[in-house]
Amino acid sequence: MPTRRRDIVLDPDERAPDERSLLLRSDIKLTHVNRARRTLVTAATCAGLAFGMVATTGLAMAAPVSLPDASASSFSAPGTSVPLSTAPTLDAVSTGATTALDQAQAALSRASSVQADVAATGLPLSIGDASVDTGALQDAVDRLNSRDLLPVLLVPALSQNAEAETDRVSARVSEVQGSLDEAKAAKAAADAAAEAQRQAEAAAAAEAQRQAEAAAALARVNTPDGAKAYASQLMAEKYGWGSDQFSCLSSLWTKESGWNYQAYNNDGGATGIPQALPGSKMASFGSDWQTNAATQIAWGLDYISRGYGTPCSAWGHSQAMNWY
Repeated sequence: MPTRRRDIVLDPDERAPDERSLLLRSDIKLTHVNRARRTLVTAATCAGLAFGMVATTGLAMAAPVSLPDASASSFSAPGTSVPLSTAPTLDAVSTGATTALDQAQAALSRASSVQADVAATGLPLSIGDASVDTGALQDAVDRLNSRDLLPVLLVPALSQNAEAETDRVSARVSEVQGSLDEAKAAKAAADAAAEAQRQAEAAAAAEAQRQAEAAAALARVNTPDGAKAYASQLMAEKYGWGSDQFSCLSSLWTKESGWNYQAYNNDGGATGIPQALPGSKMASFGSDWQTNAATQIAWGLDYISRGYGTPCSAWGHSQAMNWY
């Protein structure tokens, strides 16, 4: 019968020295191979990332977007890529984002200000609807504020989006502001016209009141009692003559005209309360000398002051000479 072959497996420590040495060299070679493979994989990965950065940079630079989110899938594929030599540096990307953010926030502030102004004035605008849609711009600002959490390659597109929304909102703000300025100017003109009308009406009313008061005063002074009251007041204020002088004046002009402003002496032409001769002399105190006792009295008191000094002196002369 055939004999069964038995393979004998020796423990490593029981192997011959040459065999153990050969196995050790094989393990060392295998270790070097594994290290080389890992280095190659790492280099390939880095190269792939570098290539992806260049390609994506070209995509972001060549295809401006204005979309509601900043996900990579939302950007359109570029027609052509930007050469690596002209791609923006990290500093340029950061500066551009900061500038775009500042301008966007300024546009939001202007939009808020003009809408508050419109609400405060309550004026109807020629453009009708005065609203300013800032939703997309606010979204763009929010994304730029969170840019540190996003891939840097998306930032240029976010900046472009913010700039486009800033331009749109700024144009709308200018339109609303222009319409509001027109409305304010129209209201100011209307207010000025209304004020001018009010002042004209007030002036007319005041003039009517003055004329009414003058007519009433004229009516009072053109009576004997009114003329005496006016003469007593005027002589005290202007000449400092008291009641004793008024008594003389009252007697003098009672004799001359009876205190009648329409008195006329047919013999010589003496006219009015003071019996001026001719009566036109009294025109130096007012063109209404023929119809206003006050004008006649003012002239008569001046005549007495210049000619006799006091009414009592004039009355004494009249008593002696029968004229003054």
